[in-house]
Amino acid sequence: MVEGSMTQGAGQGPEVERTATLRDFRVPAYVHEAGPYVDSAHSGEVAPPTEETYPEGYTPTERDLPVIHRGDTVQVTVDPEAVAAPQADTGQGPLYVVGDVHGYLDELVAALQDKGLLDAAGHWCAGTARLWFLGDFTDRGPDGIGVIDLVMRLSAEAAAAGGYCKALMGNHELLLLGAKRFGDTPVNSGAGTATFQAAWLLNGGQKTDMDRLQDHHLQWMARLDAVEEVDGHLLVHSDTTAYLDYGRSIEEVNDTVRETLTRNDADEVWDLFRKFTKRFSFRDEGGADAVRSLLDTYGGTRIVHGHSPIPYLLGEVGSEEDEDSTDPVVEGPHVYADGLAIAMDGGVTMAGKLLVQQLPLGT
Repeated sequence: MVEGSMTQGAGQGPEVERTATLRDFRVPAYVHEAGPYVDSAHSGEVAPPTEETYPEGYTPTERDLPVIHRGDTVQVTVDPEAVAAPQADTGQGPLYVVGDVHGYLDELVAALQDKGLLDAAGHWCAGTARLWFLGDFTDRGPDGIGVIDLVMRLSAEAAAAGGYCKALMGNHELLLLGAKRFGDTPVNSGAGTATFQAAWLLNGGQKTDMDRLQDHHLQWMARLDAVEEVDGHLLVHSDTTAYLDYGRSIEEVNDTVRETLTRNDADEVWDLFRKFTKRFSFRDEGGADAVRSLLDTYGGTRIVHGHSPIPYLLGEVGSEEDEDSTDPVVEGPHVYADGLAIAMDGGVTMAGKLLVQQLPLGT
C-alpha cells in the first residue's frame, strides 16, 4: 500500500490522507457544483451514488467505494424465476465467468481449483471449458501482476487443450495503463486538474505492481476487448450504459477503445477511464431499460458484469460489529434488473468472495 499523504491538484477537492489499509476504503466525496453528495438521513455521511448522482463532469479522483468492514455480511440468493434456461449443446465446453480479482492471486487460484478449472499445481485441467475474466486484475490487492501473469499463462494452456481463457478491459486496467504512460501529466477531468498517477494511488494502486509492470503486460492490457457476447450473455466490466458512446456494435466498441489507447492522448484515455468507472446504471428504477438498451444494441439476452460490489448493488453494507467474524459478504452472483443482469463482483477487496460462476445459472 501507499503510505503518507498526498494533496490533490487545484480544483480536485481536499487533501486525502493515505493512512487506510487495503481493506479500509473511506467514503468518497463526489464533487459537483453543489458540493459533495450528502445523504441527510445518515448525519452528513456521503452515500454511495447512483449513476444519476454523477454530475456531467464527474471524474473519479476520490476513492470510489464506501467503507465496509470484515464481518459485514449480505447473503445473496438467486431468484429461481430469473435463472436462465439451459443453452443448446454446441459441442463446446462449459462457460465460466470470473468477477473482479484486484490482485488477490491466492484467492483466485483457490476459486478456480474449487470449480475444477485448475489442478493442484495451478495449471489448466478443464479441457474444452471456456473461461472469461470480467476485468480489474490489479490495484487494492497484493499481487496484480501475478494475476495478469496467471491469466496470460492460462490463455495458452486452455487453447492447447481445446478450450479458452479470455479477458475483458476493466476500468483499473485503463487506470494502470494511464498511470504508467502519463504519470503526473495533467488531464482535463471536467472538475479541475487531475492526473492518472493521483487517481491510481487513490483507488488502490500498488507500488509493487508498478515496479513489476513490463511491456508485455502493457501490450496485453491495451489489446483487451471491452464487450463480448457468448451464448446469449453480453459480457462487460462496468454496469454502465457508457459503452454506447463508443459504437453501435461489439466490434465497433472494441475497435474504438483500442484505437483510443493507440493514439496515446492523455485526455482521451482519461475520458475513457472516467466513463468505464461509472456504475449502478442497472440498479434502480429504469435499470432494466438500461440493460435492454445494451442488449438491443449489442445482442444477447442477459448482461453479465463486474465492477460494482454486490453489497452496494443491494444497498446494504451490514453492521460494523463483530469484526472478527469470518462470514462471507456474498455467497454467489446477484441477479437483478428484472432478471436481465448478473453481477459478479463479490467484494474480495473487502473480505468478501472472489466469484467464479458457470453460466447459465442453474446448470
